Amino acid sequence: MPLDGLTLGLVARELDAALTGGRVNRIIQPERDEIVLTIRSGGANRQLLLSATANCARAHLTTTHKNNPLEPPALCMLMRKHITGGRIAGIRAVESDRILEIEIEHFDELGDRARKRLICEFMGKHSNLIFVDGDGRIIDSARRVTEAISSVREVLPGLRYELPPAHGKIPYDRVEAVSLHEALAGKSGPLHKLIAGSISGMSAQTARELAFRATGSEDAHSDEIDLRAACESIADSLRRIPESIAPAILYNEEGAPVDAVAFSYLSRAHLKAEPYPTISEALDAFYRGRDMAERIKQKSAALHRTLKKNIERCERKLALQNEALLGSQRMEEYRLKGELLTANLHLAQKGAKSVEVPNYYEPDMPMLKVELDEKLSPGQNAQKYFKLYQKARNAQTLAAEQIKKTSAELDYLEGQMDNLDKCQEEAELFELREELEKLGYVRANRSRRQMKQLPPSKPMKFTAPSGRTILVGKNNLQNDKLTGTAQPNEVWLHAKDMPGSHVIIVGEAPDEETILFAARLAALYSKGKASSRVPVDYTLRRYVKKPGGAKPGFVIYTNQRTLYVEPARETNEL
Repeated sequence: MPLDGLTLGLVARELDAALTGGRVNRIIQPERDEIVLTIRSGGANRQLLLSATANCARAHLTTTHKNNPLEPPALCMLMRKHITGGRIAGIRAVESDRILEIEIEHFDELGDRARKRLICEFMGKHSNLIFVDGDGRIIDSARRVTEAISSVREVLPGLRYELPPAHGKIPYDRVEAVSLHEALAGKSGPLHKLIAGSISGMSAQTARELAFRATGSEDAHSDEIDLRAACESIADSLRRIPESIAPAILYNEEGAPVDAVAFSYLSRAHLKAEPYPTISEALDAFYRGRDMAERIKQKSAALHRTLKKNIERCERKLALQNEALLGSQRMEEYRLKGELLTANLHLAQKGAKSVEVPNYYEPDMPMLKVELDEKLSPGQNAQKYFKLYQKARNAQTLAAEQIKKTSAELDYLEGQMDNLDKCQEEAELFELREELEKLGYVRANRSRRQMKQLPPSKPMKFTAPSGRTILVGKNNLQNDKLTGTAQPNEVWLHAKDMPGSHVIIVGEAPDEETILFAARLAALYSKGKASSRVPVDYTLRRYVKKPGGAKPGFVIYTNQRTLYVEPARETNEL
């Protein structure tokens, strides 16, 4: 949704009607730039979400449960101290701009009535949540803005709150055809750009919509239209929009949500629209998945870097170990030359650079040239070859062991990278990080601002065409639990010789179609998901074992059969 001044004004009107008079019962700050107020209003508890995230700044009622930090940030504690138990006195948009003001009436320490304001500035990367006292002084804010950050306006505790600098545009709720024509007259360019540059609270998409309503084209040029008639249409549209609310989520041809709108956009009539009763419900539904995905992406960035660094370390180590293994391939050559030289010491002369000796191990006993160290006697040269043989033999044994160990570590890390890509909830990310901490890949998180204990994450659940339930693990902890709790005769699947999810078909004796469906899911949630043909092993759960001391998610299995399948593309997760 283009959360411009116009749309925010509609949101403010809706929130004011729903929450004014309500009591603030609870305040949490799940993220540095996000606050949730639980307000008792109309006989029900309602959650007001206020987010200053750069690309998802918004305000709306939500039904999404947010986790509360064990130790709340300073802003949250101050708000709890001052306004818990207070009542919402009003919610309004300020100066027809992207600023929402929530006024709360409460009793101060002396028992006198007092008022505080929570000012939400939704301005892209400059978005902020600012808590202000009755005298207009800042108590605290989600983002403190010092002079080093902005020379125009500081936002710090104790300073008087000031609105952002005025832009000199016509407020969208006070647009008249005459004044708009005067502002646009003499200017040349696309009409939507002139609208956005002259009327406050206009996003690019809203300006395009007004241009479309006025001229029938989003890209109409001011030199090619009747400007006076266009201004009359724009002013009329702005008057009508507040009375024609039609919240909806818009979907593209692929069925993916592309936007949430508060009123009908005639310029986007080609998109499928799913209506919602309120703007809040439309916003909540639209941002629920998007916001979580963005948060997960931000929080997983450090883990992604750590895994990538360790994967690259293992790849370098493996290359060196393979090189050492190749070097040890001369082991038999050293042994042969040492034995032949020992048997023919009488042919070698001290100080010679080489000697030719008969190779008794070949049928026709050809002559073999053996290089010698001029400074050593023939016997010492023979001993030198035996030492080289022993060294190469030890190197081969050690390199083979190290290669096996490094390959196992690389498989584990690549599996964790794959699991990281599957994370959709904070609990899943927490479990993955906790596992990496235990194994020493990540330092333990000593931050005091930890979340309360998150409920265990759950595996994905799908329904096969036959109606059978299929469970798919998202991380190693889920995989271990999923496999460990499955019944002995249930079918277990996993992509062959590559990192991937454990898959269980619930119930015994599934038909071939169900096994094929589950195999395609196992291929989709594996490292081979981008391939067109992925080998997937399946066997009964009774044949799957976890070796003692093995890393999380690691199992061995027998009695398996292999299917070669194309990864699933569309799924019906429950």
